Amino acid sequence: MFVGLVLAFALVAWRAADFLHGSLNVGNPIEQLNPPNGSVAWKMQHGQQVNLLLLGYGGAENDAPYLTDTLMTLRFDPNTHQALEISVPRDLKVDYKNIDGQAVDDKINTVYSNAMNVKSGDKDRGGKAAIQVMSQVTGLQYDGYVAVDFKAFRDVVDALGGVDVCLDSALDDNQYPNYSDGYVKGGIHFKAGCQHVNGEQALEIARSRHAEEASQASDFARAKRQQLIISAIKKKAQSGDAITKAPQLLNALQQDMSTNLTLTDLKAMYNWSKDVNDNSIKRISIDNTNFITDCDSGGAALCPLDSDYTVLHSYLANAFVDQGVLKEGAPIQVANASTSLPQMGDQVSASLQPLGFKTSTPVRTTPHPQSVIYDYSNGKYPQTVRWLSSYFHANVVKPSPGAEPTPDAPQGGVVVQLGRDFSVRWVGESS
Repeated sequence: MFVGLVLAFALVAWRAADFLHGSLNVGNPIEQLNPPNGSVAWKMQHGQQVNLLLLGYGGAENDAPYLTDTLMTLRFDPNTHQALEISVPRDLKVDYKNIDGQAVDDKINTVYSNAMNVKSGDKDRGGKAAIQVMSQVTGLQYDGYVAVDFKAFRDVVDALGGVDVCLDSALDDNQYPNYSDGYVKGGIHFKAGCQHVNGEQALEIARSRHAEEASQASDFARAKRQQLIISAIKKKAQSGDAITKAPQLLNALQQDMSTNLTLTDLKAMYNWSKDVNDNSIKRISIDNTNFITDCDSGGAALCPLDSDYTVLHSYLANAFVDQGVLKEGAPIQVANASTSLPQMGDQVSASLQPLGFKTSTPVRTTPHPQSVIYDYSNGKYPQTVRWLSSYFHANVVKPSPGAEPTPDAPQGGVVVQLGRDFSVRWVGESS
């Protein structure tokens, strides 16, 4: 939902400021035609990839208003219309220096908060601090940030005069959270069919996780409701009636949304998003199934498997896989030939799937010093084999007839055998 919400807010901000012409010091037609070199709009105009940091925080209604519950990277390529949504868990432990110079060893969700709690005239201090730490984690260079809280969501919908939403079935949730670590008294209830909702109701529809109705209780149903809300915001923002509420819209966004992007950038983002189906955005979750692990007995904090994030940096740098590679549809199996990392095969196999690869159940095999790509396809998947060879720094071997380096090798497919050389990189030390 978060990426779609930010893009919807981009439309709202651009439409409102365009009407008021310059109330945010943008809307200059010259700048829109010739945006500043290196800006998001300029990079999109010149077909260059863009990385944005998206932050979601609780806001003033919470005890710790600036702690970030959501830390997400939106990475997109305007040439290929590929997009990645990369989530980093809020409980990831990081070492960093706050903007006041204080050394901090804490969870990554404190970075924005600690910077914002330092008195300063720099409104972007939290975003800048978060960008610096997130760059260390992901290896990406960020072109800007957007931070929003729940109040912004509610206020935008209310400033639009509410939105119309049509639910396929009723939605009843008696475990919907309130703002005091409890539940809303009596729960939340919405009938099936079309209805007009205000900001708080729109947020309830989007956030509900414990619906009594089976048809509304799944993650898929929740995602569908979120898309309904986002589409409703976009539709209302494009209406002529929304323009008359431009001052209220800008007020809602200025108070509860922070960004260092110009409206020229936001307009460029929105224009790009019109050609991108939200379902086509690839979603990568950095979690304990791939690159990080629990680092205390209670599981309350997470740490990287590789403290230098070298493998994660390589992974994200290669995450835009050429469509020609993916169209081959090669069946791939990961074989773990390390000496002492029994989970590595599962972790690597899981990491390949969000990129678009088809992987079968990974296997454990005899330890081997070197990684090898075994091509059982007789050259049927040349682009896939080249990509895997480059990514894993492994030589390609075409097995002789009858050779079976791994059990249950995919028929006519490709086996990625991960040796000790890769396992050393995977954990940043000798295995």
